[in-house]
Amino acid sequence: MAPDDKPNQPVPVSAADPVMARTLARHPRPLGGDPLRVVDPPVVSLSGMVLNNAAGKDQLAVKRKPDWLRAQVPGGPGYRRLKGIMQEHRLFTVCEEAGCPNMGECWSRGVATIMILGDTCTRACGFCNVKTGRPPVLDRDEPRRVAESLALMGLKHVVITSVNRDELPDGGAGIWAETIMRTREACPAMSIEVLIPDFEGNWGALQMVIDARPHIINHNLETVRRMYPAVRPSAKFDRSVELLRRVKEQGGVAKTGIMVGIGERDEEVEAMMRDVQERTATAHGSCDILTIGQYLQPTRNHLPIDRWVTPDQFAAFKHKGLSSGFKVVESGPLVRSSYHADHQADVLTDILASRSAGA
Repeated sequence: MAPDDKPNQPVPVSAADPVMARTLARHPRPLGGDPLRVVDPPVVSLSGMVLNNAAGKDQLAVKRKPDWLRAQVPGGPGYRRLKGIMQEHRLFTVCEEAGCPNMGECWSRGVATIMILGDTCTRACGFCNVKTGRPPVLDRDEPRRVAESLALMGLKHVVITSVNRDELPDGGAGIWAETIMRTREACPAMSIEVLIPDFEGNWGALQMVIDARPHIINHNLETVRRMYPAVRPSAKFDRSVELLRRVKEQGGVAKTGIMVGIGERDEEVEAMMRDVQERTATAHGSCDILTIGQYLQPTRNHLPIDRWVTPDQFAAFKHKGLSSGFKVVESGPLVRSSYHADHQADVLTDILASRSAGA
């Protein structure tokens, strides 16, 4: 067994370490075990592997990435142009906040994912590198700035996402709706994809987003049902599936995504695909788009990587997803929700047009 193949060994750390200091600043609460709200009692525990971000605690070393997980280093004119616009208009991107491995490729192509409602999330999911805590005052001027900056970018397709704002009565749905409507007015030729939270099951809040008429509504399941207490302790699998069903019920385009390599089994992924298709089925069809990517541990303080999923297995997942009824499946080691989102939208449009012509 090669040294890199050995099981993770505890690594002594100190709060004085610069890397640990940055982690503590972004995540004041222990990740994956102490969220704002835990909605279900755990059925699986990773407490022996997830170590609290406290001084003096040992942490597991991050596994070395295999050869097929190599991303482009950020840089180039397109990257610098987008970064300048973001900074000028005081906008956040999930690309930066979550440390997306595809940021270099996407930004150089002029594609980015805007993150609204600030940069601080009220939840503490064990996989996510977005800053957690109590968000500051709501920025009601944000929708205007987002729309104006997107008009400057001249994009064909944009993805807008947000942190969870569970402290707000509507979960931030009002800002969501205004952002979508202003963006539609400012960029009539651009298609709008939104990656939304679950709004804690507030279906009135969801309706505000649906009524704003984005072209694609994405809500990520993130993982299989069994892993929710460890991976998404403040969420419910059934609630997220119901959100997707409600989008389809009103004729919208529904999209979801999961990570693999975080503790799930292959058969659970396949069962999840079938379950989502069956339970989101309406007169307007079922969930349209699925993305599947490798979980990458953001820091030593996050949930550990259980396995590296091979490219062959990702290809098998894509085949299973298409067979189960998803119209478009993007499956690969570096795939994220927004990765090639413009291409996914084009493929879906072509599929729907072809079906309509053949009807």
